[in-house]
Amino acid sequence: MGKNVALVLSSGGARGFAHIGAIKVLESQGYNITSVAGTSMGALVGGIYASGRLGEFEEWVSGLDVMEVLKLTDISISRRGLVKGTKIIDKLKEIVPDSRIEDLPIPYCAIATDVIRGRERIFTSGSLFNAIRASISIPTFFQPYKLGGDYFVDGGLVNPIPINRVERHDGDLLAVVDVNADIPHVMIGKQEEEETKGEGYLRWIRKINAHAGKHIPKNKKDDIGIFNLNNRSISIMLTQITALTLRNYHIDIMVRISRESYGTYDFYKAAEIIREGERATLATAGLQQE
Repeated sequence: MGKNVALVLSSGGARGFAHIGAIKVLESQGYNITSVAGTSMGALVGGIYASGRLGEFEEWVSGLDVMEVLKLTDISISRRGLVKGTKIIDKLKEIVPDSRIEDLPIPYCAIATDVIRGRERIFTSGSLFNAIRASISIPTFFQPYKLGGDYFVDGGLVNPIPINRVERHDGDLLAVVDVNADIPHVMIGKQEEEETKGEGYLRWIRKINAHAGKHIPKNKKDDIGIFNLNNRSISIMLTQITALTLRNYHIDIMVRISRESYGTYDFYKAAEIIREGERATLATAGLQQE
């Protein structure tokens, strides 16, 4: 069996940090990634990998704590969304200089949603960070990204796992990492300390959410509010589209991360989520710990 791989990375918010772990394991097992396509966080991680700067990115995100995440969150309470997204993109450009997608060492594709026309936008050329910013725009959280006269939101609304958009060469295996898998989460180790560290961040999220809806539940058992309803609705949609997509392809390497494992906004848990990506990839048939 060949070792060349066309890699597809799903959307999934902070769970998308698991893509870093998956890539590391694939490379350690001798696989050569020849192209990558991603949506939302899959587009972000995939784009940074295609630029050759994944190591620097991993080092940075692994050191993020709650306060550093807050500093990168430029709040703007408006009808378009809670977060501008400018600070995070500017910080990423310090680590990974912007470049033209067509000049990257390997073929790369990012998916966004043209919210006006209601259709998929495929980025295979132009600014890398325009493509990333367009793809990661989670509705109501990030403001839509304006590019020219168009507005873009998260690509997960139309193509959360873009298998049909990855460039494949003769003999390439198809590897897919799905961080929205509808499977039980098996907790490994204790997470109590991390949850305690994150309480302030979660309180902040709820406080911001209160501007969008007056009844934001603090616990899963509480009455649902508009922000939670939005998140849950998107999650259900992603799961259903993904399930339909996966039925149509023969996938050689399938890595699945439970959608219950980490929250969409658990960005301060990057190091932990990366390890989960490593674990899940090693558990995939045919991959073994060296």
